[in-house]
Amino acid sequence: MPLKADWICAQKVRRSDFWFWVGPRMDTAEVLLCVLMVVIIIVSLLSNVLVLICFLYNPEIRKQVPGLFNLNLTFCNLLLTVSNMPLTLVGLVSKAQPGGDGFCQIVGFLETFLSTNSMLSMAALSIDRWIAVVFPLRYHSKMRHKDAAFVLGYTWAHSMSFSTVATCLSWVGYHRLYASCTLSNPRASSRTQFVIFTVFFHSFTFLLSFIVLCFTYLKVLKVARFHCKRIDVITMQTLVLLVDIHPSVRQRCLEEQKRRRQRATKKISTFIGTFMLCFAPYVITRIVELFPAVPINPHWGIVSKCLAYSKAACDPFVYSLLRHQYKKTCTDIINRLLKRSSLNASGRGLENQGNSIPTAE
Repeated sequence: MPLKADWICAQKVRRSDFWFWVGPRMDTAEVLLCVLMVVIIIVSLLSNVLVLICFLYNPEIRKQVPGLFNLNLTFCNLLLTVSNMPLTLVGLVSKAQPGGDGFCQIVGFLETFLSTNSMLSMAALSIDRWIAVVFPLRYHSKMRHKDAAFVLGYTWAHSMSFSTVATCLSWVGYHRLYASCTLSNPRASSRTQFVIFTVFFHSFTFLLSFIVLCFTYLKVLKVARFHCKRIDVITMQTLVLLVDIHPSVRQRCLEEQKRRRQRATKKISTFIGTFMLCFAPYVITRIVELFPAVPINPHWGIVSKCLAYSKAACDPFVYSLLRHQYKKTCTDIINRLLKRSSLNASGRGLENQGNSIPTAE
């Protein structure tokens, strides 16, 4: 009996030590959120690294002006993935602040800077597409590399100003609702100033970017539909003249017209829809949080943060990897790696055959 009691006590001590290192017990929703966070980190890391490899591998992508905006967006997403997302995962598991106050302020500064910079980079990409589609003949004179550098300079200055002000006024720290180091004001004395800053910050980042996205992409959609209508008129006139055309060919032409009309709408809906789906819940939650009378579910706070982080995993596919140029670059890289591996394997095979040939002494 004493031996059994000692064994039970030892098991209890081991379990308590385990939970001391791992953290407090989590419910099912928190476990699912942790799994979701891990998936977002992995997808975001791999996809953004792939975009960076394509940018470095293909000189044509580097020559294009949108490549600079994509590079800046990729840089922000990649740095956010390796700096803020893992610490949010640690805060979610341990339910405590990761590191000291100074370290958390640095992480919160990065989170504010990178999220703002990524939103403005998306707005810059939409402006570039608007100029390219609406003013195609004047695109190369309106959007040069120095013009893109000026726009990126503004995004950096805009992001740096808001994040610096928040850090200097000690409005950056660990927020339990989001389990991360972000904008937070634990002091009641400066609550009014913090409310004004938060509304001003989200108005000039999220709302401004959303207005720019809607204005530019709706203009692009209008021009695209106009061109599709002209192409459809020409196609229908051709089909009327070709009386002896086979019905299957006529049907394929009509289906291609329908797909062409839907393609532009799907792209515009993807650009604006992913932006709203990922960022709007988090921004609305931050605004609602300013009213203490409105309760917010702690699980919803983490969900909204995960949605905001998921934009870093979506951006490589929305803006880069699904485009023909990036697909071709990825294919070239894979073919080059496979060819090199096959050449190395054949070289080793010939070397082994040469070693196996007996030599006359």
